[in-house]
Order: sequence, then structure tokens, then C-alpha cells
Amino acid sequence: MTERKKKSGRRVPGSVFPRGRKWAYKFYGPPDILTGERPEIRQSGFETEDDAWEAMLIARGALATETYVKPSRQTVSTFFESWFSYVRTTTEATTAANYENLARYYVLPIIGNRRMQDITPSVVAALYEHLLTKARLDQPNTNWEMYQLWKGAQERKENLRIREIAEKTGVTYAGARKAVRRYEVGRVPAEPQVGYAPKTVHSVHIMLGSAFSTAKAWSVVGANPMESVKAPSQVRRPHKTWSPGQMARFLEAARADRFYALWVLVASTGMRRSELCGLTRDGLDLSASGGATLRMNVTSVVAGGKVVSGGGKSKKSRRPVALDRYTTAVLTEHLERLDSERAAFGSGYQDNGLVFCWENGGRIYPDTITEKFNALVDRVSLPLITLHGVRHSYATIALRSGVHPKVVSSRLGHATVAFTLDTYAEDVPELDRDAAEDIGRLFLPKAPGEQAVVPGAGGEPETRNEEAIVQFLRALPAQYRQVLLERERQSEDAE
Repeated sequence: MTERKKKSGRRVPGSVFPRGRKWAYKFYGPPDILTGERPEIRQSGFETEDDAWEAMLIARGALATETYVKPSRQTVSTFFESWFSYVRTTTEATTAANYENLARYYVLPIIGNRRMQDITPSVVAALYEHLLTKARLDQPNTNWEMYQLWKGAQERKENLRIREIAEKTGVTYAGARKAVRRYEVGRVPAEPQVGYAPKTVHSVHIMLGSAFSTAKAWSVVGANPMESVKAPSQVRRPHKTWSPGQMARFLEAARADRFYALWVLVASTGMRRSELCGLTRDGLDLSASGGATLRMNVTSVVAGGKVVSGGGKSKKSRRPVALDRYTTAVLTEHLERLDSERAAFGSGYQDNGLVFCWENGGRIYPDTITEKFNALVDRVSLPLITLHGVRHSYATIALRSGVHPKVVSSRLGHATVAFTLDTYAEDVPELDRDAAEDIGRLFLPKAPGEQAVVPGAGGEPETRNEEAIVQFLRALPAQYRQVLLERERQSEDAE
């Protein structure tokens, strides 16, 4: 054993000694607060004597600041397996499933065999660089392969059977058939790129932050490396959205669909898919004296391939939302049909209390809603957007119409108004332009050639909000226009 002196001449408590072909250290920790016994702390596996001395000094410093953890050879994969079980019992089902998928797909194949205590900020940074610039080099992309086969046959004017595509790419016949239908209406995949998108790596960053916070709390690691690593920067791009006229065209095309009320509701409130699928009749109050409202307390989401109920994305997502008269009329008619179906099925009806369900009351698989939406969009030949894109469309239409951002944020269930404005800043750049003009008119003289604007002059709507409403009403089915007009007359008579 060897001892070392500090520069001051005092001896450093502890010793370093060779162990096989490596070096180890040993020293005694502070007395136990109950027994008074001093535990022996040791670790081996160092390449040089100096490495062992330096590691012992770091360990003693960690003891002094109460951040010391016992040396462990637990690997990243071993820790994450126990962490998955913990997350399943402490978070929403979708969060747990997403975290597990992110870890198994992007992290464990790369650093899973390393020890948890060897993961430093530089290791995490190197992982991010690999995911952004080198990943996906050898990973198959069956969607792209199917598209290339289909596109080549189209260019050669050959009749390529769906079964041939399935056999050549190793997918099921049903999968190949769905893919071909997507390609035929213009839903084609993007060419595979080397590396993952910054948004994907940002999700990995959030997951690792949660995992290493738990690891530190469990004394698996002495310090959380994620505290010294930043997530990759993301470039915000405008969302793909519809105009009020395009939204009206979609609703007109969906008028005969069983879930027409669902499409109206998502268009008029911007609700999430999980909120639509989980909406219960108890959450509706269509006859309230102050106007119809709904409250979202339950969501229906897919986690691990199964449909489960959740409590919403955040506290703000569990919110009341006021409903307009048209949406109220459509929902009232929809509920009447549900009552008729319940009576027709009798004891065989599956009464889950859901607003949107099958004829027998059975739950709708959320992905089925997405498939139905895509089919309707393809039939109308509208710009291709996702179902979540309708939510973005609602937000941008509301902001452009002059609705206060606080109201928009509240109706969407966002955590803060700042998040709403940051999310849609690229979609509604005219907000900044309008602000400049409105503020300038308060104290600046008119620009040369500028004429005063008289609201409502020339028969034009006084606000962008009225313009959007007029455009929407013109495209409504006649029967619902009549309902709205009748309700308006009744309201005027009451006054």
C-alpha cells in the first residue's frame, strides 16, 4: 500500500494498492450516525496509481458534500428495465409507453452496455451527435421501399400487383394495400435521411432527463449528467393548416358521416384526438342557461397497442369549453341518435357513456378516427393535413380572427399563453404586423397616401372574425343554417 501527502505535507487519509494488473483505493468513511462504525469504502479497476489516487480524492469530496454513491457496475440497460416498471406506475400510460419506446429504440442499442456511473455529459452529447448525424444508415425503410416499387411501376406503366409489393418488402398484404392507397392520393413518404430529426432527439433528451433524475434519487449515480447537457435546437416551421373555406368544404363532405358531430366538434374547439375519443356524455351540458359547455376530464389513448383511459396531457387540458349554437345543435341530434341505437340494441348495448362510439356502444380505436379523417380528406381533394392539423387550423383561424391569445390558449388546453404564441408565431405572422399598425396609429401621423379606414364601409365585415364566420356559414348545410336562424329569432324574441 502507498500513502500520499498533500502539498502542505499532511498525509491524505486512505491508501492505494495494486490489485492484479489494476490499481485500487481504500479509505474509511465518516462514522455511522447510529452505530458510530466507520464503513470501509473501496473501488478497483484503475489503470494507474495516479488514477486511483485521483478517484479516491473525488470520492472523499463527494462524501463531504453528501453526493457520494457506492460504486456500482449496474449497466444502463439493467437500470432502465427497473425504471420502466417505476414509470408505468407513476405517469400516464402514454408517457410511460413513449419513454420506453424512446429508450429501447434510440438509447439502449447504443449505450445500453455501459455502466450508469460512466455516463457523463460528454457521453450524452456524443449520443445526440450520433443520433443526429450517423443513425439510420443501415435501418430498412419498408414504406420507402414500397413507394419506390409502386412509383417505378407507374413510370413504366406496368401493372404491379399488391401481393408482389408485399412479398418483395416483407410486409403483410393488408399493409401493402393501405400503402398503395396512400400513394394514389398523394400521401407519399419522404426520402430517408441519415440521422434523426432534432425533434426526435429532443424527445430523447426529455426522457433521459427523467431517467437520470430517478437514478440520482435512487443513489445509482452521484450526479445527473443531463443537468449539463442541452437539447438539440429545433427550427420551428409553419404548420400545415386549412383556411375557413377549406374547413367548411371538409365539413360539407363529412355531413353524411356517422361521426359528423365529431368533425364539427374538432373544427369548432380544436380538441385533441384523445379528448374526442374519451369524451363522455356526463361531460356535456347542452342545456345550460349560460350556453352549452363541455368538460374534458377523461381521454382515450393508445399505449402499448391497447386503448386505455387517461387523465389528460396536463392540468390545463382538463378544462371547460364553451360551445357555439351550431355545434350544440349537431351534438343534440347526435345524442338523440345514440339514444335510438341504445333502445334498438337493448341488453346487448355496451353502455360506456361515450359521446362517440359504434352503433352498439363499443369504443372507437383512436387510429380508426385518423383513418376515417384521412379518407374524407382524400375524397374532397383538400390539402393534405393530419387530424391534429385541424387543431392547428382552429388555433390559427381564431388568432387571425382577433380572438385574444389567452382565450385561444385556454380553449386549446395549453399550459401557458406563451406556449400558444410561440407555437403559432410562424403560422400567424400578421399578428406582429397588425400590432405594429395598431400601435402606430395611436400616436404617429398617417403615412403619405394613407386613407382612413372606416369599419364596415362598402358592405365589408367589420372584423376578420365576422368575415370568417360569414364564409363558414355560407358553406353550412341548409338544414343546419335553418337551425341557427331559428335559434337566433327565438333569442331576439326573448329579448
